[in-house]
Amino acid sequence: MKSLFLSLALAGSVAHAADISLERITSDPPLQGSVPRQAEISPGGGWVSMLRPSAQDSEQLELWGQPSAGGAPRLLASAAQLLGGQQQKLSEAEKMALERKRITQGGITSYRWCGDADQALVFPLSGDLYLLRLDGQPALRLTSDPDQPKQDPVCSPDGRSIAYVKGGNLWVQPLDGGPRALTNEKADAVSHGLAEFIAAEELGRQRGFWWSPDGKRILAMRVDESGVPLKTRAQIFADHTAMTEQRYPSAGENNAKVTAFAIDVADGRATALPLPPEAEYIVRAGWFADGTPWLQWMRRDQTQLALTEFAAGKPPRQLIDERDAAWVDTHDDLAELKGLQLSGKPALLWSSERSGRKQLLLVDRVSGARHALTRQDEAVAHLVCAGGGRIVFAGAVDRARGQELFISDLQGHVHPLEGSAPRQWRDASADRACGRLLVTRSAWGAPPRLALLDAAGQAAPIELPADPPQPLLAEITPQPQVLDIKAADGITPLNAFFLAPLDGRPGRHATLVLAYGGPTGATVSWAWPRDTALMAHWQRLGFGILMLDTRGMGHRDRGFTRAHYRAFGKVEVADLFAATRQLPHLVDNVDPQRIGFWGWSYGGFLAARAMLDADTPFAAAAGVAPPTDWMLYDTAYTERYLGLPEGGKAAPYRDSNLIARAGLLAKPLLLVHGTADDNVLFDNSLQLIQALQDEGKAFELMIYPGKAHGIAGRKARLHLYRTLDSFFTRTLKP
Repeated sequence: MKSLFLSLALAGSVAHAADISLERITSDPPLQGSVPRQAEISPGGGWVSMLRPSAQDSEQLELWGQPSAGGAPRLLASAAQLLGGQQQKLSEAEKMALERKRITQGGITSYRWCGDADQALVFPLSGDLYLLRLDGQPALRLTSDPDQPKQDPVCSPDGRSIAYVKGGNLWVQPLDGGPRALTNEKADAVSHGLAEFIAAEELGRQRGFWWSPDGKRILAMRVDESGVPLKTRAQIFADHTAMTEQRYPSAGENNAKVTAFAIDVADGRATALPLPPEAEYIVRAGWFADGTPWLQWMRRDQTQLALTEFAAGKPPRQLIDERDAAWVDTHDDLAELKGLQLSGKPALLWSSERSGRKQLLLVDRVSGARHALTRQDEAVAHLVCAGGGRIVFAGAVDRARGQELFISDLQGHVHPLEGSAPRQWRDASADRACGRLLVTRSAWGAPPRLALLDAAGQAAPIELPADPPQPLLAEITPQPQVLDIKAADGITPLNAFFLAPLDGRPGRHATLVLAYGGPTGATVSWAWPRDTALMAHWQRLGFGILMLDTRGMGHRDRGFTRAHYRAFGKVEVADLFAATRQLPHLVDNVDPQRIGFWGWSYGGFLAARAMLDADTPFAAAAGVAPPTDWMLYDTAYTERYLGLPEGGKAAPYRDSNLIARAGLLAKPLLLVHGTADDNVLFDNSLQLIQALQDEGKAFELMIYPGKAHGIAGRKARLHLYRTLDSFFTRTLKP
């Protein structure tokens, strides 16, 4: 489950507290300035590219770029320019793909560099493909059949051809010629070259095909969803209802059957890459530099992650076998180290939690021998790049509240990358050679900004210009109070921030608690809190705010992150209740009788679960898009933590079911859901609604017609915030 995290900020003293309205929060220009998406450095390091919100409408993304050697950023392409005022068209499949990436804006929503020469980019728009050469000329429209949308365009390594998916089949097209189908299967439930729902939503794989290094073959996935149950979603709009069918594998049901093939581009001949029967999920795929394809796969119970290579003329060979009694997490940390030979082949870089926290390893591709490369005090977050005798990675610091960039040589001598500082959050992307880094830095009160760094430290950093934040932002963003809170076990320290009320009244105040509670995510960090203004508004209404990360959430050691093993609604609820009861003893102005809770997605489940409990310390709660019966949620996510459901009879599913707890509701609960949610299906809220009604329980409900999991759109968000204002003001009033 890719959750929606709400970041918060503490405003300044009452004497300097500026007013901030919901209308201003949801209007243009954005208070934080223009925060880019998909910021990348080009393969050769000569350009920086990104998607930026339009100055005219922040809900429309445009493609921007600038030379890394210097110069002002410039607009490269926009939907307004290319469509000539026509409305952008998106198929249902494209909308769902954007949901998987959590992209809520329109316009140019993705792009890729075309080849390795830093000369062109390619992107889809309104059903067609466009090529943009960096010579000042307008983007070239490569296709002219917008009624058959093109998905996931990727250029060959030499930049002369492009492959994409159209009509469920894989196509290839020379940039100076016509298209040609590489696959030609007409079955409705079969596709080639696309990531299936589970891969994109839960396993972090958004792609379904990969060019070989020489551009002569393509490794592609064939996805057969014919056995996946068909769910019908009623997309209820204000003026009509659209019935949408979706292949959605709920816990215990059939997954899509995914098989991999190496396809010759010249003639379309496909060679199967067979995996053992227990390989339920293909989580990553690619090519080694010598032209050997590889697959990473998982068992259905996700206790095993294996890497298998398919050398020509040889049987498949398993190189790595990673196991964990609870579950193994997927990652993108596989890389070849050309500068380090082991048994005559480049060493492999890999990450593992076997030591108790995620660290980087060196693996001999021939023998499989493993050697620790890093021994960080906290978990490695992910690999950034490897090349030139160096490895750059991001890692947790300050008990996972911060993230820093580190550089290591091939012997494991690690030091922080230039610019390291307390209380910040840094990440990076890199060019092909791992020589130039595009570093993104944010901090509390400081929205993300970009800088170019030389990985070898031989050139001064170059700060990239960006639209500055609005002056009001600085007036409402001071520092949070760091709290010392213990988990329900009385031992484990939990990360927590408190944000004081700013209505100027003396005495005790109501408090809102924000916790996600689910696996992988974290809300308490020094990264830029993008909802600073919303929290500042609530502070001025007289609410204090507690941000809390319970056990089971991400970025810490294995003992902390495995708290959800075979249990939802237990450890995190115990921690949430324990922290809420500690809060009045740590902060003087908290009224223990007027504490509310707000959560989204898994946090929505936690909000409802907290209120369906006779021992709840909360006076009211609001849950947005909550899973209520984990039998309704998808296979990979749910089974990873709860195991197979055994028809709903398995104890972890029974114990976490909110429907069975409906009779325990005794205090105000607000449920919020979008009717077109294809992640947490609207059925979840409908079942809880019926159960509460059957029990005669009063509750509040807000439905957003046609809205998906993120309830996107300026008007919808404004209404949601007003609804939350009204609910918490009424239920937590003095």
